[in-house]
Amino acid sequence: MTEATHNINWVTFLLAWVAGFCDTATFVSGDSIFSAHVTGNFIVFAAQIAAGGDNMDSWIKLVTFPVFVLAVMAGGWVVEKTQRKYKILLAEGIILVICGIGAILLPMLTGGEEKVMTYSIVMTTVAAMGLQNAFGKLFAKETHGPTTMMTGNVTQASLDLGSLIRKGRSGDALAWKDFQGQLFTIGGFLAGCVIGAIMAKWLGLSAILLPGVAIVVCYLQGEAMARKFEQ
Repeated sequence: MTEATHNINWVTFLLAWVAGFCDTATFVSGDSIFSAHVTGNFIVFAAQIAAGGDNMDSWIKLVTFPVFVLAVMAGGWVVEKTQRKYKILLAEGIILVICGIGAILLPMLTGGEEKVMTYSIVMTTVAAMGLQNAFGKLFAKETHGPTTMMTGNVTQASLDLGSLIRKGRSGDALAWKDFQGQLFTIGGFLAGCVIGAIMAKWLGLSAILLPGVAIVVCYLQGEAMARKFEQ
């Protein structure tokens, strides 16, 4: 396995893990709001309205969409201003760290309305996921596929699996390579969902600190390795 392949596998798994973690954590402890796959909030909103939940808890789901759009636009601006493509991920990691720390400190420091604090943290997490989505679109070759929504990845993995069944591994090397890449993406997301659900149930939204720290640490390690190779 080459270093480039190792890197893309690791980046794919990590980002998918972060997205699955945050998406599940905000859904479990953030009033059933998806932070990574924000269009899912349209479904939750519609279901709550149909069930008679015509209140702020329902309508707040729609706020995730403009927050997400603005974050993606900001991500595009960040990329234009810096030559280091992974800077946008550093920004995401810092935002998630702030979310986690905020979830720990705000209840102790303010005593304000719990719903307001919850929605503030969730919307900030949505913004972080917007940056990750922007990274995925602007630097598509850095991962094996989208890391925040899995339907397309599962579809591609299914097509590759069908081809492998018909032709065999040696008969379709490209399908085998793509299938392996999808396993990193889908596996990372699933692992993030499971761990995010457990941690959010135990720690609430402060669990978001964990993926934030993971991204920041990995970014700093990557920078240190880059400097080492440059010497």
